[in-house]
Amino acid sequence: MDKKKGRFSFRFTIGNKILGGFMAVMALFIVNAAIIFMTGNQIDNVVKTSSEIIRPSKDAINEFVLTVERYQKLVTSWVYLQTNEDNKKALIQLVKYEYPELKERIEKLKNTWEVDSQKVLVDSVFARFERIQRSAESQITSQLATFESYEDGITKLLAEDVLESQINPQLQTILTDLNNLAKAQTVITAQSEEELIVSTRNLRNITLILAGITILLGFGAAVLLMRSITRPVNFLKNVVVKLGRGELVEEKQTKFSNDEIGEMAQAMDNLVTGLKATTLFAGNIGKGNYATDFKPLSDHDVLGNALINMRDNLARVAEEDKKRNWATEGLAKFGEILRSNTNDLNKLADEIIMNLVKYLKGNQGAIYIVDDVEQGEEPTISMKSCYAWDKKKYLNHKIHKGEGLAGQAWQEGETIYLTEVPQNYIKITSGLGDANPTCILIVPLKINEQIFGIVEIASFTELQDFEVEFVEKIAESIASTISTVKVNARTQRLLEESQEMTEQMRAQEEEMRQNMEELQATQEEMQRNQSETEGTMLAINNALAIADYDVEGKITKINSNYLTLLGYSQSEVIGEHHRLFVTKEEKSSEEYRQFWRDLAMGHSKHGTFKRLTRRGEVISVKSNFNPVKNRQGEIVRIMEIAYEA
Repeated sequence: MDKKKGRFSFRFTIGNKILGGFMAVMALFIVNAAIIFMTGNQIDNVVKTSSEIIRPSKDAINEFVLTVERYQKLVTSWVYLQTNEDNKKALIQLVKYEYPELKERIEKLKNTWEVDSQKVLVDSVFARFERIQRSAESQITSQLATFESYEDGITKLLAEDVLESQINPQLQTILTDLNNLAKAQTVITAQSEEELIVSTRNLRNITLILAGITILLGFGAAVLLMRSITRPVNFLKNVVVKLGRGELVEEKQTKFSNDEIGEMAQAMDNLVTGLKATTLFAGNIGKGNYATDFKPLSDHDVLGNALINMRDNLARVAEEDKKRNWATEGLAKFGEILRSNTNDLNKLADEIIMNLVKYLKGNQGAIYIVDDVEQGEEPTISMKSCYAWDKKKYLNHKIHKGEGLAGQAWQEGETIYLTEVPQNYIKITSGLGDANPTCILIVPLKINEQIFGIVEIASFTELQDFEVEFVEKIAESIASTISTVKVNARTQRLLEESQEMTEQMRAQEEEMRQNMEELQATQEEMQRNQSETEGTMLAINNALAIADYDVEGKITKINSNYLTLLGYSQSEVIGEHHRLFVTKEEKSSEEYRQFWRDLAMGHSKHGTFKRLTRRGEVISVKSNFNPVKNRQGEIVRIMEIAYEA
């Protein structure tokens, strides 16, 4: 604002012109940023939902399908392959550990599902699958628990019948439901991906439209500024060009408006005064002679002070460039080392620590790698390689978290840099003797908050901050490479195990085929024998009175002929002792007790006996008592075949 004739008028300066154009562009930029931010949030939400809910749910359901299929194969193997202990252990492992873990993961994901029918379906599948497990446990795995149980044809036949008539059909029903659920999850995943594509396309279109508007507005502002600024600036440019050739221009041949350009013309005369001294000083700076002295014309000599600041800044930039180039070369050097050693962890460790100590101009170094331990064991790190270190002292030495400086750096995940090294921590040995190092640098090899090892450097020369930062930078690359090497080694090992397992499965398939052929022949023979036996037993059961007792004489089974003969119902005699059928005198006799002791010892009994009916009548019965033994020779029951004399 300028004050003129007692009134204030707006001064349309170059700054105001630029500010106006800048404010317009800024307003458009804010609108652009707001729209992009909202669209980006939408995309982030879609991506987060897909990565944390949809895809894990799909993967978990597919894994559930594989678990049910694997359970079906292992149960079948349990029934038909009595010597396959590996599959039996795998079935137990699946039921006790793998399935509960999978169920817990699906339960957590299920709470985020939007379709209630899917939640109900997966709950139903869990219940049915666990019911099948209990059925298989009680009727198959517990019945076929020993080698001898497979020799019992009836037990094995019952297990096969349960497998084929109950377990497998129910598992097929579960697999059908799970496959339908997997298809539904696939549809949800596709919808999520389509939503992400649409959001991305909208963001692109909005960005292009706003970019076009910004370009047009910028072009219009540029044209206006060019008309109001370029012409007078060109005049001043010609003046500056002449000054650059050493010509002192004092006359003004153009009338300027009342803005910054007019002020620039007034200031031009003052610039010529210090031109020679500043030119000489600038020449020295251009030659890289930053030690040249220069005295400004006054404390308010902006150009002179600026040149001094420029000299100081250039000197500092040159030093920073030197450090930056050193770090860049180091990153390239170690990048090549890491790329060239992705197969052998020992060779990788040797190359890293040797080159790192040399590049830092240190004296000693060691690299520790986190050991691969079993689940539940306490993690440790071990020295994998060292440089100029007393390696024998640390051979096979494992470090726990928090143990020593290396263990402390591992536990805290932070760099440790010491310039006051404790006595007897380490000694740097040379031909002239031993001495404590000046500094110790311990950096964890960390990526994504996971630590893969520790690198330790000892030096007589203190390390600068940029050197410490350099080690911390390459530590991430080293950690990533170590992770890759371990993954490659683990993958190779799994590949070999997979190939070995494939060969074993082929052999097992051939064995199973042969066993199935033998089993089919045996089953046909058993069916023939069973038919004959069943016919014989049916004829005997229809013609005679038959009862089964345990070794103590308690009735366990009795046919209708026996019940009709004595006038009892089945509910009245099952679980009762045989003495229910004998007279009072006989049941209290020593002869009767010896009779059952002999049967328990395996001696058969036969003859004509007096029996008491339910109505109290005494009848004569001819009976044969025969002990029945199992495969181990143990008496499991007493069978009586009788008829009225």
